[in-house]
Amino acid sequence: MRRGYGTLRGMPRTIALVEDDLALRANYQAALEREGYRVHGFADRASALAACQSNLPDLAVIDVNLADDIEGGFELCRELRALSAEMPIIFLTARDSEFDAISGLRLGADDYLTKDISLPHLLARLAALFRRTEVLSRKDAPSQRFERGQLAIDADRFEAEYRGQSLGLTLTEFWLLHALATRPGHVKSRQQLMDAANVVLDDNTITSHIKRIRRKFQHITDEFDSIETVYGAGYRWTET
Repeated sequence: MRRGYGTLRGMPRTIALVEDDLALRANYQAALEREGYRVHGFADRASALAACQSNLPDLAVIDVNLADDIEGGFELCRELRALSAEMPIIFLTARDSEFDAISGLRLGADDYLTKDISLPHLLARLAALFRRTEVLSRKDAPSQRFERGQLAIDADRFEAEYRGQSLGLTLTEFWLLHALATRPGHVKSRQQLMDAANVVLDDNTITSHIKRIRRKFQHITDEFDSIETVYGAGYRWTET
């Protein structure tokens, strides 16, 4: 077994792999196990949910179509997010429409990948998410609570509030917002946002995350306009 992001403190990290195609599931499982991960494979939503309720994995990889359950992966994502706000969730699916990607991110997934992704790229994204969770688990990190106008960010608890109301951000959304609000007025490129969040995302996925973050602010007030798009450069937080 390889040492690396497949293990933490000598123990294998666990991944729930939910894929109804037996051959694909076996191939992905074998590839992940070669990297040192402990993989539990599931063919349907019910068995995956029952197992996760009993013993939550470190990360979940989910297909959208699960046999006759055409959107079972979406429902499973919602159920897993209710079990844990912190556990990374990745969609790995053949469904490549922007609508499906946005739907997955709205339900709280940290990433949405299509099955034409290369294995090294998939492994890089998994490692990036595990790198982030390892950083977050460190108890010796200094306190990182600050306010930007009506926005309050608590990096110890991974929470953000606006006008006294919780924004209900996923971890990826939290760190993207944290990166923007840390230095108001400074433009953050997509690469800088990825570095800050310890994730590997394509441009469309970052755009979807930013849209989702904006909607969560706008759910509190329609007047929100503090996340500004700087075309060709990135995004910045503007205090109002």
